[in-house]
Amino acid sequence: MKRREYINDFLYFVVRPAESLAEGTLIYCSGVNLDRFIPLTKGRHGLSSNPVIRGLQIVRQGVSSLVLSRGGTPRLIRGKDCAGIAPTADAWYTDLLLIENAAESLPADIIDYSVRSLFEKIFISSTTELQLPDRLPAPGELQQHIEALCRQFGRG
Repeated sequence: MKRREYINDFLYFVVRPAESLAEGTLIYCSGVNLDRFIPLTKGRHGLSSNPVIRGLQIVRQGVSSLVLSRGGTPRLIRGKDCAGIAPTADAWYTDLLLIENAAESLPADIIDYSVRSLFEKIFISSTTELQLPDRLPAPGELQQHIEALCRQFGRG
């Protein structure tokens, strides 16, 4: 299976083969840049639930459901399988998942689902009436879109 990725200075989602494990086994890596999202989230959530962190956790649950619906098996794991992916040295919240028996089309579907779902969760919990463009933009285009939103709706 081929590696799929979506990476910019705000987030990353990577689905790659788990080289040392059985064929059809993948590692799902995800991360959000806590520093870069501050203008959209500061003052818009309680102390215990940053919408970016909670959004990434909910996305992982959705990815697990997607994997199960396609006959795969998701497994929570810990470790350094995703180290070095974050494109900046800012504060990142990361998550990872092992996926066994993955269908060939699953990596591309996971990336699209993850990006869209993350922003749906962030926008619902931190601001109102914001949304992604209809077509999933390239990572750099999405970064420009988020930067514009941070300037428009940012509180500091």
